[in-house]
Amino acid sequence: MNLIISGTNRERSNSLKIAKYYQQELQRKGESWELLSLSDLPRDITVTDLYGKRSEAFEPIQALVSSARKFVFIIPEYNGSFPGILKVFMDACSFPASFFHKKAALVGVSTGKYGNIRGVDHFTGVCNYMRMHVLPLKIHLPKVQDELGGDDQLIDELTTKFVQEQIEEIARF
Repeated sequence: MNLIISGTNRERSNSLKIAKYYQQELQRKGESWELLSLSDLPRDITVTDLYGKRSEAFEPIQALVSSARKFVFIIPEYNGSFPGILKVFMDACSFPASFFHKKAALVGVSTGKYGNIRGVDHFTGVCNYMRMHVLPLKIHLPKVQDELGGDDQLIDELTTKFVQEQIEEIARF
């Protein structure tokens, strides 16, 4: 099993739309991909699931993470980096078993013009610390609101080409 993580707890986010797009495209390649939106995290996660604590609400999320072999992280730009909730999520997961020596692909998303380059770089450092194997091809989707059509599909041919290239590499990774 593989897991796509929409890296924000913002409801109806563009990150979730991109995560669903990746899930659809990866499943077309014949792989099993689950989707986790960080909006599904327990609301009180900082009290219930850090520092060795584990709540019943987080147990199924932990089970998903533990069983995953590969991850795709959709990472929106928050204040020039990645969302704090994504770091809280990583910190809440069992260490080291959740991520050690597993594979990760990273996709940066922003409404600005840089596609969260800095945030993806910051998150790469977290992945390296967790001993994850990060796919070298990272995708950055600037002005994501202009990249999505009304059906939440990518509309720009060049963007679609690069995303499909990454998806091919994720499937082989």
